[in-house]
Amino acid sequence: MRAVDTSVLVRLVTRDDARQVAAAEVFVARSAWVPHVVLVEAIWVLTSVYALDRSALALAVEMLLNHRDLTVQDADVVLAALVQFRKGRAVSFSDCLVLETARKAGHLPLGTFDRDFAKLDGAQRL
Repeated sequence: MRAVDTSVLVRLVTRDDARQVAAAEVFVARSAWVPHVVLVEAIWVLTSVYALDRSALALAVEMLLNHRDLTVQDADVVLAALVQFRKGRAVSFSDCLVLETARKAGHLPLGTFDRDFAKLDGAQRL
């Protein structure tokens, strides 16, 4: 299976460059894999460059999870991270993904100095 990078995901979500959107759609039409790192980078771009709020970011992740041609790495982990993220706490999607990845791997508690992050089940403030 092919894989995609951050710019492809950003084009699929923002649809802001018709030529690149078309190329991205053609590329993923035969199925493509989305690694966690690419997903986290895309969220960062959508936040910092496109100023998407938490709700819009959650919708973007949901759209990528449900995309007919994309396979997101450990989709169950990403979905669990999305559930945590949607709870509206002051925790980033990447933090939620780190926690849920650690949970799936059986490596809890996850140590953190972040007060808000430490409030999530499975995280421990140091």
